[in-house]
Amino acid sequence: MADAGPSEAERQGQLRWGTAAGRGALLATVLGSSLTFLSATSINIALPALARDLDVGVAALQWTVNAYTLTLAALVLLGGSLGDRFGRRRMFIVGTVWLTVTSLLCGIAPDSNTLIVARALQGIGGALLTPASLAILQSSFVPEDRSRAVGAWSGLAGVATAIGPLVGGWMVELWSWRLIFLVNLPLAVVVLVAAVRYLPETRDPGPAPRLDHLGAALAAVGLGAITATLTALGGGGLSPPMFLVGLLGVAAIAGFVVVERRSSHPMVPPAIFRSRQFTGANLVTLVVYGVLGGAFFVLTLQLQVVLGYSAVGAGAAELPITVLMLLLSARAGALAERIGPRLPMTVGPVIVAAGLLLLSGVDADSTYWTGVLPGMCVLGLGLSATVAPLTATVLAAVDPKLVGVASGVNNAVARAAGLLTVAA
Repeated sequence: MADAGPSEAERQGQLRWGTAAGRGALLATVLGSSLTFLSATSINIALPALARDLDVGVAALQWTVNAYTLTLAALVLLGGSLGDRFGRRRMFIVGTVWLTVTSLLCGIAPDSNTLIVARALQGIGGALLTPASLAILQSSFVPEDRSRAVGAWSGLAGVATAIGPLVGGWMVELWSWRLIFLVNLPLAVVVLVAAVRYLPETRDPGPAPRLDHLGAALAAVGLGAITATLTALGGGGLSPPMFLVGLLGVAAIAGFVVVERRSSHPMVPPAIFRSRQFTGANLVTLVVYGVLGGAFFVLTLQLQVVLGYSAVGAGAAELPITVLMLLLSARAGALAERIGPRLPMTVGPVIVAAGLLLLSGVDADSTYWTGVLPGMCVLGLGLSATVAPLTATVLAAVDPKLVGVASGVNNAVARAAGLLTVAA
């Protein structure tokens, strides 16, 4: 007998762990958000092949990577707010379709300029999709299953991030860097089918009478300008025009804070930061994702340039992190639900630091088994203990009607943290 899909109770936000509808919702949200993470990480390891194919230099490669992150970081707050207002399922589907179309544009781009523009457009899809996916889980699963669902999302999304270099290297060697983008098309079809069939529609039941257009514009300009400035700084220098762009970004963020405090319909209600749990979890996000952004950037280069690994070999070297997060993240989320998030979020970053300390000793004389693998395993354990409780804590700390905004804030913090450390 064919699966009849979710029941009416499930469609009203009562999804349960282990049911067909719960698994379908998790499939849609995890695979959908994984498309955004893979789009961010898989391209890094393909840059040498891309440079040869399109005959471009370092500056073009830098913008190929960062154009996506720039629009994603700049618009993710707006994406969360739009989901709360117009429907998270609707924004998730719109974001998936947008990401799919722009992935096709990236895959067929004839030159670097077209590719950079397509990458910037691709980031808009990620900004709509990612906060909606988390908000759907938080608002749709029954309270006792939410931490497990969010933990599974966090772990599997972390797996997608960690496995990106391996996937990218394999696709480059299989055919071309273009396959990194084109593979999103069939995956997106699976996401859309699962989303239409299993995802319930949720939204803020009492939205403001109109969107916070000024706040959205200031947030986009501020995050975009700061991101562009950090990108230029990471490229080796900061020209006077880019310095002014940076000042504009800082001024826009300051203006955003003022507007949100005074607005009758703020995009990010200031009261959300009165929760010490929410503020503390975002500070942990800033540190953890900042450290990881810089560490993975350097590590991927270290494995290829210093140790001489191939693109596939460098990606495969990071597989222990992927396997550990796949096995342990959902369990870590369930543990945090039982004992509270404080202990996992304290012990986890300490283990992450120990793993990075081990990896800092990797040099040209290091072997994989004694030099690289131990640090990878310890790092994977630390991330497994940290990521799921961290994400669940952020979402649980706010009113359920604001989970889209909370997810957008947390994603913006994570993206900005990675950009800052890579530039530094």
